[in-house]
Amino acid sequence: MRVSQGSVERRLRCAWCGWLLVVAGCASESPPTAEPRVESGAASSAEGSVSSAEGSASSAEGSASSAEGSASSAEGSASSAEGSASSAEGSVSSAEGSASSAEGSASSAEGATAESAAGVGGADSGTSSAFVLGNALEPFDPPSREALEALEWVDNPVRDALADLRGKQAESGPPAVTASAALTLRNDGPESNAKILDALSRTAPADGTGVDYEATFVRHVAGDLKSTNPLFISSVTEFEYEGLTGVGFLSFDRDFNYFAPSQTVTSWQTTSDGMIDKIVIRPDLTWSDGRPVTAHDVEFTFKLIMTNHDELVIPAVRQGADQLKAVKAYDDRTIVYFHKEALATSRPNLIFPVVPKHVYETTAPEDPSLKKSPRHRELEDRPVVAGAYELSRRVRGQEFVVRRREAYFLPAGEQVRPKPYFAEIRVKAIEDMNTALLALKTGDIEEMTLRPEQWESQTSGDDFYDKNTKVTALEWTTFHFVWNVRSNYFEDRRVRWAMAYAMDYRELLETICRGLYKQGRGNFHPESWMFPRNGPEPLVQDLDKAEDLLDEAGWDDSDGDGVRDKEIDGKLVPFEFSLMTYQTDTGLQTATLLKECLDRIGIVCNVKPTEFTVMTQKLMDHEFDASMGGWGTSTDPYSNENIFGTGQNRNYGQYSNPEVDRLFYQGQREFDRAKRAEIYGKIHSLLWDDQAYLWLFYRNSFYAFNKKLRGYNFSPRGPYDYSPGFGSIYVPEALP
Repeated sequence: MRVSQGSVERRLRCAWCGWLLVVAGCASESPPTAEPRVESGAASSAEGSVSSAEGSASSAEGSASSAEGSASSAEGSASSAEGSASSAEGSVSSAEGSASSAEGSASSAEGATAESAAGVGGADSGTSSAFVLGNALEPFDPPSREALEALEWVDNPVRDALADLRGKQAESGPPAVTASAALTLRNDGPESNAKILDALSRTAPADGTGVDYEATFVRHVAGDLKSTNPLFISSVTEFEYEGLTGVGFLSFDRDFNYFAPSQTVTSWQTTSDGMIDKIVIRPDLTWSDGRPVTAHDVEFTFKLIMTNHDELVIPAVRQGADQLKAVKAYDDRTIVYFHKEALATSRPNLIFPVVPKHVYETTAPEDPSLKKSPRHRELEDRPVVAGAYELSRRVRGQEFVVRRREAYFLPAGEQVRPKPYFAEIRVKAIEDMNTALLALKTGDIEEMTLRPEQWESQTSGDDFYDKNTKVTALEWTTFHFVWNVRSNYFEDRRVRWAMAYAMDYRELLETICRGLYKQGRGNFHPESWMFPRNGPEPLVQDLDKAEDLLDEAGWDDSDGDGVRDKEIDGKLVPFEFSLMTYQTDTGLQTATLLKECLDRIGIVCNVKPTEFTVMTQKLMDHEFDASMGGWGTSTDPYSNENIFGTGQNRNYGQYSNPEVDRLFYQGQREFDRAKRAEIYGKIHSLLWDDQAYLWLFYRNSFYAFNKKLRGYNFSPRGPYDYSPGFGSIYVPEALP
């Protein structure tokens, strides 16, 4: 749910649960604002989990750990980036990468305070009991301003994504039906879907005429907000919060084109050799305590992210930041990012959450965990933020509420950026999807993703259409079974191909997925630019071929008990393995279908529904035979290295292919788009040939929205994880 254009996530998000694997001068004090109310509520269970039977993937930028965060809209807040996620693609994590950063080297009088208080050292690969700000960084001597100005600079786009979207819609002409007529339609096929989406996706007029600026929007997430500190982002819910309350300086549109948002940035330039980026931020950004947002906040945050300490655990946002040599504030508004290497994938590394230096430069040395001290506990409940919204209420395990910040768009009484469309946004955590759907029908929440059975049979009656409508759109999200290739069962490529031929894809797609999804053909979506030109065709179940492959691999029924076996290290090992899956209808049904297919060829598959946090840990520790999962897309295919590169942290199945590793390295350093497409197409084909995963299906976006809402649009990452994303959604004053 990004509100700020400046927010981008460089990480993948888990498509099943949403966990991210994958966001100085003196100023006059502003009037005090009401403090947020924090209450204790029922603890929620799967903290980061998303919603949906398959979980809404996002994506995280493609690869599991990298990810590209979602950009958003109101337009300046930061987020995290590409996101990589966790298990099911999406971003996790989406999948998933992590927000990147770059704060690099210190500077200026403003940097001196933190340095003298905490110390700044050279790179220290280990952790330390003493707090040394930026001690994970190598020593770096930044050039003078004069030397910088002498370099050859290339201007990059500074845009208003919402204005761009509004312009494109105007060029396309009026919708086929009015909004009022669209709300009377039942979404029973492509024609009605197109009419509903075209009419209700239209943005509000540029001057805000007809917008109900006092409206409240109630969003749904499946997991609780674990922390309001953006450095601790680890789930979709934290991304939602940071997207609403944070400030950011780089984003991307729904075609994955990067730009600097005009709401927070005046210029963005890159040197001709691609080694340095320079961003000049606007002078009218303030923190919620009245202090100005400056370049020194960005530099300080980068160094804080790049600090090694026993107590400081930053789960996601360092990834990407470690690709920067330094970030230096040359004055209050000029931020310069120094790259270690010129890469085609460098831009997401500029994206990471920003925290106020004037707050944390004194609190971090006193409590490096950023969690334990009375001051940090106070900041957790009353965070200092710079985005369009600020926390007003939080009931742990149930919801958080943010309210619009007048100082964001109307500092000193003068409007300097568009007024955010909602006076208040409530984000409710409901883990159970059936409970969430009931809440939607009664109006307790106003949007949610839908599972196949919910779309097909539970949202067709008057009880749904009385308050809501639904739409679907293309999304580059894949679902799969991941094999642990170090397991005795799946180390042989022939066995993995046998699994693929054993699967009943017709039953999967037509019955379990209700005809809503397309069959999987590998890690990249067939409509993406990186899918190979002569990509693999969908497989058809062939049990005879599966049995032949198992025989070739030495798995036969030597003792006649009906179960295949093989002698391994002198012992007869039966082919009996465990398959972890999510505790959702679609997850359970898909895993059970594989079990039934394997029963027919002498393999015992024990389906194990597994709580999300337990599953995540087992995947990270490689303590599994096989697991169901899914990934959403990132803005760049390179992020898939975190999933399939040898030794990478989201490579749960421990897959390794030196040629794949070489191609990932090559793709990161190739700038020509056509040549990059060839490189990633080869990676796709190699992964398919090795059957690193059993790719099941591609899932589109399936969303329900309250009828009062307008302006929702979609990208291959869904309706929120790009810019303007959430920022284009509004409520009209006059409702039909």
